[in-house]
Amino acid sequence: MELTWAKTLVLTGGVLLVPVFAIVASFVFWPGVLLKAFNWYNRRLQGMVVRYCHSGTYRFCYTTRGTPGGATPSLLLLHGFTASKDMWLPVVMYLPRNLHVVCLDMPGHEGTSRTGAEDYSIQGQARRVHQFVRSVGLDKSPFHLVGTSMGGNVAGVYAGLYPADVCSLTLVCPAGLDYPTDSSFIALLKELDLETPNAPSKPIPLIPTSMQELEAMLKLCCYKPPKIPRQFLRGLLANRIPNNDFYREVFLAIVGEKSRYLLQEHLNLITAPLQVIWGKHDRILDVSGATVIQKALPHCQVDLLDNCGHTIALERPRKFANLVLDFHNKAKKEA
Repeated sequence: MELTWAKTLVLTGGVLLVPVFAIVASFVFWPGVLLKAFNWYNRRLQGMVVRYCHSGTYRFCYTTRGTPGGATPSLLLLHGFTASKDMWLPVVMYLPRNLHVVCLDMPGHEGTSRTGAEDYSIQGQARRVHQFVRSVGLDKSPFHLVGTSMGGNVAGVYAGLYPADVCSLTLVCPAGLDYPTDSSFIALLKELDLETPNAPSKPIPLIPTSMQELEAMLKLCCYKPPKIPRQFLRGLLANRIPNNDFYREVFLAIVGEKSRYLLQEHLNLITAPLQVIWGKHDRILDVSGATVIQKALPHCQVDLLDNCGHTIALERPRKFANLVLDFHNKAKKEA
């Protein structure tokens, strides 16, 4: 009898140890897997469902929650350079469950198709987003479009090119402007001189290849870098490094002559009510860009956040969600 109990204990312990060992092994040896598991769990917690749609051979990946077609316009969120649809999860947490929310993986990022440089320019990305909007039927009624950084450049250009689609627009620290004041990042880029023949081999601060470079990037992006466990940072780096060649291709496309000031060139085409949100301590794209937009579109609403850098969705998710919702509801009432 004792032998039977001993065997049972060993067998039961073995079964219990398998998932424990898997978690520990992932944490120690495969931190990138752990980070992906964390995002999966967070999506489930927020009720965000991963979906795919196709336009010909091109595949779009996105997450969504809620049902379209209600009294409140849908919310389409476009992420920034090297991010993904999951960057919006901290914000989605503070959005109403009955609001139809769509977070898209931008061209080439995460689960959306990778093609070539023509799709990575700002105008190329705007065209692909329009293709996505038609594929999933978001164009059946005007929606509220939100974009941050690179996604802000794309969102502004989109609103100028396809005004009938957009009932209101929020640009968050957008790229695509001629900023009156150079940020720390822009100053670094000027030192790198990426237009020289050997530009493809030069290091880019937003494309880290080591833990040291990743930590430097976080300091550049955030007013106060979040305290992230080192293994999660290793996971972030492990998931990014295989994509670094792609990131470089995208970066060179969006800072190229055709894309660099494209938002500014399209401001006069924007007819939707506009909200601009910017961190006062943005070291990637200087907050002086807000004055450029305000000069072109004097009726826009500008919200500047104290003690906040470039990654507003990460640094101030509740404040960001409330600002967008207030503007969302205000624009709906005035429509």
